Order: sequence, then C-alpha cells, then structure tokens
Amino acid sequence: MLKEFKAFAMRGNVIDLAVGVVIGGAFGKIVSSLVGDVIMPVVGLLTGGVDFSKQELVLRAAYGDIPAVTLAYGNFVQTIVDFTIIAFAIFMVIKLMNKVQKKEDAKEAKKAAPKGPTQEELLADIRDLLKKQGKK
Repeated sequence: MLKEFKAFAMRGNVIDLAVGVVIGGAFGKIVSSLVGDVIMPVVGLLTGGVDFSKQELVLRAAYGDIPAVTLAYGNFVQTIVDFTIIAFAIFMVIKLMNKVQKKEDAKEAKKAAPKGPTQEELLADIRDLLKKQGKK
C-alpha cells in the first residue's frame, strides 16, 4: 500500500496540483492586498471616504453583555471585488495560454501538412494533359 501511495503522490498531475494550490494561495493574498490596500481606498475616496470593509447594517443593537447583530456587507463587497480580480486574472492567463497553444498547433499543422506540388508543377501537368488531348 505504501508503494502504491508513493506512486500516486509522485505522479506529475498530483505535484502540479500541489504547486498550483500553493501558488494560488499566495496569489490570493496578493489580490486581497491589492483590493484591500489599493483599490478599496480609491473606491472609498470616490464614494466620499467610505471604508467598505467596515460597512455594516446593525440588525439589533448591543445591550448589556450581548453584542450587536450586524450584517457586514462591506466585507462582502470587498470579497466580490477580490473574486472579480482573481477571475479576470485567471481569464487573461487562460486566454494567453490558448493563444500560445493555437500558434503551436498551427506550427505543428504546417509541419505535418504534406507538401503538394508547386504552382509551376501543376501548370506543367495541365500543359502536358492538354498536349495529349490535342494529339488524339
């Protein structure tokens, strides 16, 4: 069983997936910082100095030792912006990869395509066929 697990864990796909998860986690932190530290302050400035991460709707006020019940819609807005940026970045990477793959496929198709006769060879064949028909 240990041998099978080692064979499974060392497959290329599993390693690629692990690398993708680690890089994805780091990328998520970068995007969260971009949104929280760069984009949302600008959005807040454009909306009159509103800090969206702290925006909430109080459903029930706090009294005594019981904390307030709030709906933190600002965090939700920030998460939506995070998601949109990540989705767009992934879209652009996939689009670039598809473009590169198309170019590679076109090169391979060009190499694999059988070479046909040149235009001069075709014209010479037509000439010869016309000569044969004229002799009959």
